Amino acid sequence: MTKKVFVNGTFDILHRGHLELLEYAKSQGDVVVVAIDGDERVKEKKGPTRPINTAEDRAYMLSSLKTVDHVLLFNSDLELENCVKVTNPDIMVVGSDWEGKSVIGSMFSTEVHFFPRLEDYATSKTIQSIIDRG
Repeated sequence: MTKKVFVNGTFDILHRGHLELLEYAKSQGDVVVVAIDGDERVKEKKGPTRPINTAEDRAYMLSSLKTVDHVLLFNSDLELENCVKVTNPDIMVVGSDWEGKSVIGSMFSTEVHFFPRLEDYATSKTIQSIIDRG
């Protein structure tokens, strides 16, 4: 039986933290489904200067990775919940910063695994580093 793993996030500027998360997800199952926030949702959550890359470009980059089998797009909490429901994953992989919090869609997954966030890697830090180099 095929084991499905679900991951979601913005994945705006891919960095090592993203790649290690996706490699971990792939190590947990056979098929990895990644759901990404739509552009308007990213603006609402991260501010008016984000995303750097459009949802179309982010989806293309992710789908080009060997660790990612399918990419979905969502624009609201309800759409994210529906992505999880439709995927019906065996495992959801979520960043450790969500531990102890309500994870949207987790009721449609058999298990939730928390991936330890790599503090040195964050899109916001990468963007700030580029700005600082001026």
